[in-house]
Amino acid sequence: MLRLVYTLLWGVILPLALLRLVWRSRKEPGYRRHIGERLGRYGGLSASGPWLWVHAVSVGETRAAQPLLDALLAAYPRHRILLTHMTPTGRQTGQQLYGDNPRVQQCYLPYDVPALVRRFLAYFRPEAGLIMETEVWPNLVHVTRRVGVPLFLVNARLSPRSYRRTARFGGAAASLYNDFTAVLAQTAGDAERYRALGVKAVQVTGNLKFDMQPPEAGIARGHTLRRAFGARHVLAAASTREGEEPLILDAFARWPGAARPALLLVPRHPQRFDEVAALATRAGFSVQRRSQLDVDALDAPITADIVLGDSMGEMAMYYAASDIAYIGGSLIPLGGQNLIEACAVGTPVLMGPHTFNFAQATEDAIAAGACLRVADADALMAAASAVLADEARLADMRAHALTFAGLHRGATQRTLAAVAPVLR
Repeated sequence: MLRLVYTLLWGVILPLALLRLVWRSRKEPGYRRHIGERLGRYGGLSASGPWLWVHAVSVGETRAAQPLLDALLAAYPRHRILLTHMTPTGRQTGQQLYGDNPRVQQCYLPYDVPALVRRFLAYFRPEAGLIMETEVWPNLVHVTRRVGVPLFLVNARLSPRSYRRTARFGGAAASLYNDFTAVLAQTAGDAERYRALGVKAVQVTGNLKFDMQPPEAGIARGHTLRRAFGARHVLAAASTREGEEPLILDAFARWPGAARPALLLVPRHPQRFDEVAALATRAGFSVQRRSQLDVDALDAPITADIVLGDSMGEMAMYYAASDIAYIGGSLIPLGGQNLIEACAVGTPVLMGPHTFNFAQATEDAIAAGACLRVADADALMAAASAVLADEARLADMRAHALTFAGLHRGATQRTLAAVAPVLR
């Protein structure tokens, strides 16, 4: 009954969703491209498979899926990968990673209307579907099960807060998740919460983000960028979200140490690059934009207070250029972003109080000595100042970051083994 009501609501929501695409395209033009795909129309795309379908809603999920995608391409050489998204930035990230690979095709997933989902499945006829992390659409899951396509929720996470919210739906939530062939959870805590909902087929396979290998070229360019800052330390504020930058800039202006570092400020969403640059300028800082720097031919030191990371697909470079990094989305209650990318290049991290999206990884990183938790923006600057002033402590945290990132690898192979029984 709940799914019926939900489906009927889509009759009202669908026109509004299309209008919202147009509205969002004012700042991000990608939202007005490929609109037909969101309605299940794929006539311009190849239907020639066989297909393994992986859904990665946006940037973070697409990056996290890379080790799994690479493993699937290697393990099933006769298959092609259908990589679906919901956001233009997710699609752009997939294009950067696999645009030259003829075995990977990208498109948008249709809106969660049964007829549109059936049209999508009828066109591509995937052998199996792998949904990344938390992207659970009731009609998508139900229709996929009805037509006999095995569907896995991979790298699945369910925070305590999300569990409490989902548990309110009682048996409906259990029925939804039990339509998956299996839920492959990141941690034992995630698996325990799924089982508490009544989900039967749950396995712990680990976090795919630990298997992400930072590109060597990106690391090398990061080291080049780091040298351009000279004797100054570099503090990164990475994947920052709306509402965080004013807090960070205000606290950075009151830097508690003797020598203020350079701030490498990287907003999470590209449509906000100009807005954040203006914020920093109004706060009285000199700003150098990455898009105006030729990192491969730097012929002068970088003297700006802030370098704005206004580019996509260069997080490895930004982290490699930093001595310590704050991971955004955690000073305000948004749940935080992925800290593993920074640790993988040996950059110690600082996290705010709100890390429910990466709770286990954050606690493990703190226990490993790779991460410090701070209460607010002033505490963030105080912690960064203390670590940067102590070279021995900074070196220890770097070593702990690398060790932490290496200890938790292996989720890709465990995920591959879990889905292998349903694949030819």
